[in-house]
Amino acid sequence: MIAAMAEPRYLDERTGDTYPIAAPRWRADGGTPLTVAPLPGITRADVDTDRRSLWRYQAALPLAFPHPVSLGEGCTPLVESEWGGVPVSFKLEWFSPTGSFKDRGTSVMISLLAQQGVTDVIEDSSGNGGASVAAYCAAAGIRATILVPEKTSPAKVLQSRAYGATVQLVPGDRQATAAEALRRSAHTSYASHNWHPFFLQGTKTLAYEIWEDLGFTAPDQVVTVAGAGSTVLGCDLGFSELLAAGQIERPPKLLVAQPANCAPIHTAFQAGADSFVPTEYAPTIAEGTAIQRPIRLPEVLRAIRRSGGDTVAIPEDGIKAAVRALAAKGLYAEPTSATAAAAITTFAARGLIRPGDRTVVILTGSGLKATTAMGGLIDGGEAR
Repeated sequence: MIAAMAEPRYLDERTGDTYPIAAPRWRADGGTPLTVAPLPGITRADVDTDRRSLWRYQAALPLAFPHPVSLGEGCTPLVESEWGGVPVSFKLEWFSPTGSFKDRGTSVMISLLAQQGVTDVIEDSSGNGGASVAAYCAAAGIRATILVPEKTSPAKVLQSRAYGATVQLVPGDRQATAAEALRRSAHTSYASHNWHPFFLQGTKTLAYEIWEDLGFTAPDQVVTVAGAGSTVLGCDLGFSELLAAGQIERPPKLLVAQPANCAPIHTAFQAGADSFVPTEYAPTIAEGTAIQRPIRLPEVLRAIRRSGGDTVAIPEDGIKAAVRALAAKGLYAEPTSATAAAAITTFAARGLIRPGDRTVVILTGSGLKATTAMGGLIDGGEAR
């Protein structure tokens, strides 16, 4: 990795260009995504144990936030269980305020925008990200417009509207929605959970929290589903910082699942490529991952490879079976989230999860977020 800089700055990893953090910005001048230049990480002594939220790790962030926009996100349960005889711990991110892991990134991103005096934002989402941005904008007193694909789960659309956001349905797929948001970003601040570098600063607290959950140690591997790959990049950032701070001996392997119907990360990884590889797409019940061209694909691929990780593509029947199997354990996960659980058996068969390993599986969102799809699955019918 690039050595940490004395003063935190935005970094374009593809060109090496840097930009000051103080000025509002969500991408590089050349249109490429930004991250925050590597930070030194924190130790257990830096954890603010008086705070029961992700803000207990504020010392790991690149800026101070005297008045963060928080709804109590973070500190989600880590539940010991098993999957097909494989011992695992499920990280239940649906205990977040809006029901998905997106609240980690959104809390930090909206805190920055509020601190910068932003009053209006636009966001594009397949549902969870939009609901999260709508909630935190409500808490911050910021007006939000959320663009969603026309076939987004009604429960997610309703949730965003309930927070007072203006929700607009965009004809076409997820890519069409992203293109429309980019067009409008010329006139409104773009609070994108896929583009904004401070969203990843919030997501990286997932790694710090798992570290604390496990008695300030790292797991052997983290299994997660990926659409744009923010959980992958957040874990890569957080565990890399903990390694730099001397708090762990090695980062965990990042084991990444995607639905077979929309698996650009898996396709590129298995091809040994560094960027997009053309592939076929079809609708998927895991709507939160239906992103055909992830903005940060090269960075996600590097993060998986750097960790010694792997990818798998899960067919629709496997995702549906995982939803039911999780529910039978008392875990009501939406199909997108259940995709990660479905991957455990494959990764174990490949020898990437071994007897005696500590494996954390991130369940990103609640089944309450996708009531139409869940009704079809649990009642034995076909979900749309």
